[in-house]
Amino acid sequence: MFNLLTYAKKYRKQIILGPFFKFLEACFELVLPLFMARLVDQGIRNNDRAYVIQMAGWMLLMSVIGLVCVMICQYYASIASQGFGTELRNQLMKKINQLSHAELNSFGTDTLITRMTNDINQLQLALAMLIRLVIRAPFLSIGSVIMAFYINVQMGLIFLLMLPIFCLILYFIIKTTVPLYKKVQEKLDLLNRQISQNLSGVRVIRAFARKQMEEKHVNKVTDDLSSIYIRVSNISALLTPATTLVMNLGILALLYLGGIKVEIGGLQQGEVLALINYMNQMLLALIVVSNLVIIFTRASASASRVSEVLAVVPSITPSENSGNLADGQTKGILFDHVSFRYQADAGLALTDISLNIPANSVLGITGPTGGGKSTLTQLIPRFYDTSEGNLFVDGTNVRDWPIEKLRKKIAITPQTAVLFTGTIRENLQWGKENATDEECWQALETAQCKEFVENLSDGLDTKVYESGKNFSGGQKQRLTIARALIHKPDVLILDDSLSALDYQTDLNLRKALRHDLKETTLILISQRISSIQQANQILVLASGKQVGLGTHEELLRDSKDYQEIVASQEEENES
Repeated sequence: MFNLLTYAKKYRKQIILGPFFKFLEACFELVLPLFMARLVDQGIRNNDRAYVIQMAGWMLLMSVIGLVCVMICQYYASIASQGFGTELRNQLMKKINQLSHAELNSFGTDTLITRMTNDINQLQLALAMLIRLVIRAPFLSIGSVIMAFYINVQMGLIFLLMLPIFCLILYFIIKTTVPLYKKVQEKLDLLNRQISQNLSGVRVIRAFARKQMEEKHVNKVTDDLSSIYIRVSNISALLTPATTLVMNLGILALLYLGGIKVEIGGLQQGEVLALINYMNQMLLALIVVSNLVIIFTRASASASRVSEVLAVVPSITPSENSGNLADGQTKGILFDHVSFRYQADAGLALTDISLNIPANSVLGITGPTGGGKSTLTQLIPRFYDTSEGNLFVDGTNVRDWPIEKLRKKIAITPQTAVLFTGTIRENLQWGKENATDEECWQALETAQCKEFVENLSDGLDTKVYESGKNFSGGQKQRLTIARALIHKPDVLILDDSLSALDYQTDLNLRKALRHDLKETTLILISQRISSIQQANQILVLASGKQVGLGTHEELLRDSKDYQEIVASQEEENES
């Protein structure tokens, strides 16, 4: 956990001064019982009103100064903990953005969300408690023992006896709860994943009448989380009553032995009262320590999860030779015996792909489901690195391109249309940050969605709900295409982005793309032969292997796989 404190270095002043003021407040609190003892033994016993007022005044003054110190400490703790949490979230988000798709897949979206929110909240709380209580609580505990010895050595031994008993209780709680809190976080990840799936797939759940089944799944996950949470909470809850029991036994011993000593003159009544106050101070401080243990135990589990993400070394990093690009005369994309696998121990998703895509040409990609079509295109912007072979963009290996510069050359529309909460204009400006309204309308016109946007009452300012749920599938696809082409990229990849469009809109869109983006290399993945048959060349993939490459006519003549795809679609049209 302490290695994460490097992200709080901007708040060193608050982290140092906060405990200092808390230490001052604890010092004043330790002195108060001595003044109370003098007030009782010398003021009340001797009926000295002036002395009573004097001692009461000193106690009031120290209490006010202690209150000011506490407020300053609280202020510093708030600034440091919130700032630390903000910095840690920023660094975690920065790290996540550096990870390749392979690392993101290994973690999963749901656990990353939990680590960004719940885990960092636990660390914020731990830092706040570190500033506010970590110095005060142990100091009060040890200080109470020392002050008890100062008043009476035999009475101090009672205090000294309480500490090892409490430490044994504390050790038992820590040893038992640390593994359980880690399991709690894992169960919380699972619950988040289940809820996320249910919310995103609510229409599918209703369509298949799986509502009750999914309710059972969520209830099971919730019950598992509840069970382990109750278990760890019950164990943690033992700490306070156990501590209170030990301390109350200590107070009983003080009253019994103190009464005997008062009778024989070894102690005064005020000193016994001071000893009881010190015992209560130690009790409260130890209860605080016990609560701190629970907080730091949970924070320790959260810290390991956050550190796990921060410690990942991205598999895709900018090359040291990223500035040495080719002269730019060799345009286009070249796959040179490329093979790829998602995991080191997994089978090949692509096998020995050799392909040359000239600049400003159109490449159509087709093949059966699971053939590796999307995987192939994800290698071009370097979402993944090739396992074997080389991939060149404009004559330069993609490993030698600055990643940001490479990806600015390429625009891609994924299979699943993704829109962000905001307005249509804001979504289009993802493609070009400073895009004007004229450029937005031009992109919408090319993507064949200008007419439906014009019919909306707010036009470009129309609100887009989460994931674009207030638009149809075809509307979302066309909006994502408009977002991709608004900055007129060098390479445009449409990953099965025309599947929700009717044949006429599909045709109009392809004509508009060739007319408005003449200097753009277009890669079009589609199951519709009609969408790609006019391409300069067509790549046929099956089981990750290149089983056909050529024009529509050449493939009809030479590729059995392509002939089967065409025949199946002709049969479907006839039926």
